Amino acid sequence: MKLLLPKPGRYVMAVSGGLDSICLLNMMAKIKDYELIVAHFDHGIRIDSGKDLEFVSLLAKDYGLEFYAESVSLGPNASEEIARKARYAFLYQVMAKTEADSIVTAHHQDDRLETLFINLVRGTGRKGLTSIANTETIKRPLLNVTKEELKSYGCQHNLSWREDTTNNDLHYLRNYIRHILIPKLSVMDRQRLIKLMDDQQNVNERLDNLLKLLLDSEFKNRLSRSTINILPYNLSKELIAAWLRCNNLVSFDRRTIERLTIAAKTKRPGTIVDVYSKAQITLNKEYLALSTIER
Repeated sequence: MKLLLPKPGRYVMAVSGGLDSICLLNMMAKIKDYELIVAHFDHGIRIDSGKDLEFVSLLAKDYGLEFYAESVSLGPNASEEIARKARYAFLYQVMAKTEADSIVTAHHQDDRLETLFINLVRGTGRKGLTSIANTETIKRPLLNVTKEELKSYGCQHNLSWREDTTNNDLHYLRNYIRHILIPKLSVMDRQRLIKLMDDQQNVNERLDNLLKLLLDSEFKNRLSRSTINILPYNLSKELIAAWLRCNNLVSFDRRTIERLTIAAKTKRPGTIVDVYSKAQITLNKEYLALSTIER
């Protein structure tokens, strides 16, 4: 297996109790250069999720590792997005509390492919093609490893894991893609799609660096209106999206960016445009000003 192991250090390992995270924990626990902290988030989506927590707690004890957990009650109707945000909020809290270098998750190659198809169905932009990747704060050693390889590893090492019964419900888009679409891909199909994502990741990195050059670092909450106006519409959208991300606004969709871009190019000075939640943009003659309001 081609692992993308992080440098020696202290890491928070997100362990759900499923095959993927159990295999990764077993792999990394054998490496002396790592100081691992096991973290488990119980969404409360399934009625038996408490058993997952108990299983991971005992496993961490067997490995002699520090353990953190949190339980919430999101309920069976919670969306994947809500569950993801809650999980990562918990992981970042553990990372800060334990002064760890970063978080480690067990996302693998099949996860990348599933997410690619989901984002394509939803009408993704360039970021959606590479949504699962390594970052400064999240390390994903299994991105080049397939699900089949993990199953073989788990069996060869006599590992035990918990099965999530909701993974077989084909009403969920991800499950339909996982069980119906992904198995139909040939080895060549997988290679082409992985190359597409890797190439797009390189393009994204170069484009993001160029966009940063256009952002005024002295005034983080301001964006030059003249710069927006001289750029083509599609590049203007990318610039506004990058500006919002620099201001920690990331929960926007394609329609929001299109609406803001059109406003920036056409509306008169003094116009106020809502972004989402409590964020708004005031259009001045020379720049856009981002602010937060109390509603």
